[in-house]
Amino acid sequence: MVQEQYYKKLVNMQQNVLRLGELANSAIKDSVEALQDHNVEQAEAVITGDAGIDSLSADIDVLCMHLPVLKQPVDRDLRTIGAVVKINLDIERMSDLAVDIARVAIATRDKKHVRSLIDISAMAHIACEMLGDALRAFGELNSDLAYKIAKRDDEIDALFDQLRRVSITLIVEDMEQVEDESQLTFVAQYLEQIGDHVGNICESVVYMATGDRLKLN
Repeated sequence: MVQEQYYKKLVNMQQNVLRLGELANSAIKDSVEALQDHNVEQAEAVITGDAGIDSLSADIDVLCMHLPVLKQPVDRDLRTIGAVVKINLDIERMSDLAVDIARVAIATRDKKHVRSLIDISAMAHIACEMLGDALRAFGELNSDLAYKIAKRDDEIDALFDQLRRVSITLIVEDMEQVEDESQLTFVAQYLEQIGDHVGNICESVVYMATGDRLKLN
């Protein structure tokens, strides 16, 4: 009976992680769309929705603490619980970064963007693809997929460096653009950090599957 309850809670914990990741992924997409479209209502929905993400994250923490009390975990289960603790933190932090982007969208709602947001859009697209694939790797316990996903962080880093160089050039040419360019650079930095958090999730998946602690990004 205890063993059945234990494994039921273990599966529930993993399903909650997948749900949490899906919510964070939607928040990232919605926050960038809100920035592009000057959609204050959508940005505010991202900020409001963060409370639900925080609540689910707290539930996952509780499950992680309760599981070892129910039953002494075997090595694989112990690795899973430890990895979930880290993954939970990474996903919750990504949600916070989506909120930061939404706040920039609200702050710039009455301003025309000084240039195209194509680089930011591309960064967000890659980050969301990476997160979706990382969640699949977690669900399938697929370390090979985790390795491949982590390598894509280089694409985000390259776009961030490109955007930052363009921003510096535009500011030098017109100092009146400092505030607007700074806001966009902040958004790009948030997306770059999201890519790093996805890399952390991939490391946790590899640890779950193999027991190896590796630095992938």
